[in-house]
Amino acid sequence: MSDIYGFPGPAGLSGDGAAARRRRRRIVVGVVGLVLVVLGALGGGIYYLLGPGADKMPAGSESEKPKWAGGITPGWMSEQVGLKVPGQAMDRRAGYKITSRFDTGLLVFTLPRAEADAYLEPLHPEGSEWIPNGSLPGSKGRPGEFEHLGLPEPESIVKGMLIGGFCPGDTKDPNGVGLKRCVDLYAHQYSGERTRIYVRSYFEPGISPLPVAPTGA
Repeated sequence: MSDIYGFPGPAGLSGDGAAARRRRRRIVVGVVGLVLVVLGALGGGIYYLLGPGADKMPAGSESEKPKWAGGITPGWMSEQVGLKVPGQAMDRRAGYKITSRFDTGLLVFTLPRAEADAYLEPLHPEGSEWIPNGSLPGSKGRPGEFEHLGLPEPESIVKGMLIGGFCPGDTKDPNGVGLKRCVDLYAHQYSGERTRIYVRSYFEPGISPLPVAPTGA
């Protein structure tokens, strides 16, 4: 005769000894069953959170959806970041995105290529290097940020794109000595004659006062 696991029982085991063996096996089976029930419940919870059940969870609540402040000008954004924009800069654009975790300030302008090089070089922290975007494969940027300004995300551009950045105290150049927070810089040589400079910086939520109350995305 076979036991519960399908293996033959020990020869010569009978009476009280066999009964005791069966009781021990029942206890083992009961414990294993309880463990399986617990694991099943945990697995079901994880499946609900990460699987199809996730579709039933509240998503995209008003507090999670990014909002864009209206009335943001390049001059206002320049003041908030503490980075001066050359007077000869053209095609100036700016935006301010608000989320529940942090806010993002965006500033863009173009300069003739030689003037862009002269502007960026003193801002570059000593001992650091500009990184060609081609050395960062797979980077797609943050969809909807610079796109909000009608431009491609700088991380998605490979040809002619250099990536850098600096923080307060990294430069004594007049254009950056008043920097209030760290910035990411992107320099895109989009033609043989001109360079587009992208600036991204982060803010604690609730910067005040904003020029105009934020609107939905």
